[in-house]
Amino acid sequence: MTVEYHLPGIRVAERRIDVPLDWRADTDAAGTIELLVRELVDPDRARDDLPLLVYLQGGPGGANPRPLRRDGWVDEALRDYRVVLVDQRGTGGSTPLEAVDVAGLDAAAGADLLALHRADSIVRDLEHVRETLYGGRRWATLGQSYGGFLTLTYLSQAPRALTACYVCGGIPGTPPRAAEVYARTFDRVAAKTAELYRRFPGDAEAITRIADRIAEGDVVLPDGDVLTVHRFQSLGIDLGMKPGHERLHWLVERAFARPGRFSEAFLADVQALSSSAGNPLFWTLQESIYGDPGSGATAWAAQHERDRRPEFDEDRRPLLFTGEMAFPWMFDEVRLLRGFRGAVHALAERTDWTPLYDAERLAANDVPLAAAVYFDDMYVDAGLQLDTLSRIGNAQSWVTNEFEHDGIGSGRTFTRLRELVRDRGGEKR
Repeated sequence: MTVEYHLPGIRVAERRIDVPLDWRADTDAAGTIELLVRELVDPDRARDDLPLLVYLQGGPGGANPRPLRRDGWVDEALRDYRVVLVDQRGTGGSTPLEAVDVAGLDAAAGADLLALHRADSIVRDLEHVRETLYGGRRWATLGQSYGGFLTLTYLSQAPRALTACYVCGGIPGTPPRAAEVYARTFDRVAAKTAELYRRFPGDAEAITRIADRIAEGDVVLPDGDVLTVHRFQSLGIDLGMKPGHERLHWLVERAFARPGRFSEAFLADVQALSSSAGNPLFWTLQESIYGDPGSGATAWAAQHERDRRPEFDEDRRPLLFTGEMAFPWMFDEVRLLRGFRGAVHALAERTDWTPLYDAERLAANDVPLAAAVYFDDMYVDAGLQLDTLSRIGNAQSWVTNEFEHDGIGSGRTFTRLRELVRDRGGEKR
């Protein structure tokens, strides 16, 4: 059944399709899950034979955007494409995977279930959607952040399905090495914290007062979780976005209702920003995206790197924030993540990873690939991106410091990537 409706400047059609939970197993034994497929098109071109563009959402564990209006990259894309949004398995309107689904399993079984939500399975899902709902028509991809990781898996597994690939801030280092990623990104987030203190000179003292009060150990969030300093530090994940410094500054400004007492608004905001309510798989799958044959266990690589850096200790002042880094404490302290605890610890020790990237196929790639590399990217290191791109056939990069990691929000970013592909002959048809 297709459900159709309109948003401002957009005609929307929604369909649902079943896929195997485990593409490697017998479907009857493993069962199926459901995917939500949402298609966007310009209302005036709904009957036109437009090329397809499938959007690959960032994450891991991120649902597709829910447009409110026609703007940004969506506006640019709808001028020429029929846009396909497939909520990745476990997210959004697709069959969800939450802590309650894992809590009743033993650790090994839970880790196996989580591993079925990695990039190789997502690409198999997309191929099933393309072949079943779109008659096998080739399509272009637009990947944001982790969507770029998915792009390289797609180019490794099914390049004939693709006419072109566009990536914004999301080319992974290959072969993936979690330890190398965090060795670089801790430096990045330290620099972003220093930038916060330079831009807002009063924030260092204000954040010291906040951290000192939290360290007393009796601050409780509205959901009952005890707020710790390292949970407060994790709010630094926003510092890599264009307005991230401003958002953190305004959060700090309203921290105290009275001396020594946090405002209810501050505590509610901290809970919302750190509870994982909207995306429980983000932290749960965070290090598994670097698991690949030969890479070994990820083994809480971010925690090991943090342990090497005393400047990130909770009692250091001025306080340094952390970024896109999963830590074991999250699965003890965050209510909505506790059910994943055994499974995520087992996943961290896994070594028998399914392959994500085919180095030989990527080197021989002939599908046009254009990537925006954000020079100051806090999440996906620019140096690692450029190193990988140097070993992929038919790849182009646009290195810029005009945008932060959320640069895709400007339609100009996608426009520039399309120009790069167009200048070298255009998309494959």
